[in-house]
Amino acid sequence: MDDSGTAARSMKVRARRARKLSLVILLLGALLALPLSSEMPTGLEDRLAYERNTIEVVREVAASVVAVRVRTNGEPAETAGEGQRFAGGSGFVVDGDGRIITNFHVVALVLGEATEESVDLAPGATLTVSFLGSPDEEHPVRIVGANPDVDLALLKLREPDRAPTVEPIPLADSARVEVGQKAIAIGNPFGLHSTVTAGIISAVERQQPGVVGIEIPYIQTDAAINPGNSGGPLLNSAGEVVGINNTILAPAGAFAGIGLAVPSNLLAEAMAELRAGGLSGFAAAAAQLPDRPRLGLQIALQVEDYPRALREQMGLPSHGVVVTDVADGGPADRAGIQGPEAIVLVGGEPFPVGMDVIIEIEGDPVHRPIDLQRLILDREEGDVVTVKVWRDGSELTFDIELEVVPVESD
Repeated sequence: MDDSGTAARSMKVRARRARKLSLVILLLGALLALPLSSEMPTGLEDRLAYERNTIEVVREVAASVVAVRVRTNGEPAETAGEGQRFAGGSGFVVDGDGRIITNFHVVALVLGEATEESVDLAPGATLTVSFLGSPDEEHPVRIVGANPDVDLALLKLREPDRAPTVEPIPLADSARVEVGQKAIAIGNPFGLHSTVTAGIISAVERQQPGVVGIEIPYIQTDAAINPGNSGGPLLNSAGEVVGINNTILAPAGAFAGIGLAVPSNLLAEAMAELRAGGLSGFAAAAAQLPDRPRLGLQIALQVEDYPRALREQMGLPSHGVVVTDVADGGPADRAGIQGPEAIVLVGGEPFPVGMDVIIEIEGDPVHRPIDLQRLILDREEGDVVTVKVWRDGSELTFDIELEVVPVESD
């Protein structure tokens, strides 16, 4: 075959290859175009939707969050604790009358005389709040009521006409909070007005002692909380309060990823007494009534405090408070309640064994020490209460006649 034939055949081959390559390129382009047009915007929209939600919540409620400042004799009152000291905290408007919720420990340093009827500031002390729109303008407030049990205090503006008009932040049902859901904290950390942080709910019913030693079933979050955030709201994605930011668990006093908030349902339960004014709650009543009737026993642990393996080995009930001591000759002792037979160490921590676990009182379940304390708080000497206990796998019922015994026995 001559050179012209070979050249023609080569040209046809090259043409076919070019057409095939063009077809491959077109098909590849079409395939690549599909995920770019259908998948990427979805991921982008998800990210923007999350951000838009945070922005919308902050725009909706930030104006109702206040900075709380406390002073004694004109000087900032120092809040004790490790690390940097900070005077004051945060709060938020909780009703249409402009009342403000904060933590009891935020205002405790400027408390004067406090009774079941009223709570006054100490001589020379001042308590003010400032709002987002005018952070340097301070508005005097008074303490309406306080409940140290749940570390809450209710404030009211002394001159409400001077303050901006803001909407109250609604409370959510904290019993419906789930681990993993979004959490937004707004507050005044280190005096930085209206600081916003976000994260998730890390745990619920994280039992820890509150400011007066009574266990609180905290909501745990990884949204950053620092000194000055105390009393501010922890919000869900609907802009509702699920908790009142309260404290952190950190070795150096600064946020380490574990913040604790008082559940909103505890605020809802305490609100009527807070509005009524004065000190309320078990701790306040106990301080004012040192000779109140008692059971004559000590409870320092609850079933949930025991390691899982030890609970299973002992066959402990699903809930209840552990009797750690019984006063000799006292009401519980005479009724037949038993304290521990021995102590075992688990990981170097002591746990009583062979004791009674109180699971009910007057037919109501007992989960925490405060449940027991509240149920007998309004009783009088001579009243008889029915207590159900778990003992070595069995349930026993005892009638205990209350009487005045030394404070340290209960």
